[in-house]
Amino acid sequence: MYELSLASFFWGVIILVLGAVFLRFHQVIADNLGSGVASYDKYKLYAIGTCALGLIVMINLHVFLLGLFFGSIFGI
Repeated sequence: MYELSLASFFWGVIILVLGAVFLRFHQVIADNLGSGVASYDKYKLYAIGTCALGLIVMINLHVFLLGLFFGSIFGI
């Protein structure tokens, strides 16, 4: 059964905001940390993945997904 967790909601919002900032400045980050123009798309993909992770945490689906994953491995 689904339960809204305020802690997960706020952590998800924080992750989502960090992902949005990362998405906004992905070219600057790629220039400084990566190989420049060759890695722009890779850093943009990481930023979009961070935003997706923030949404998953924000709506508390990570508990369900982790339960499915570990349940399939350990047979719980």
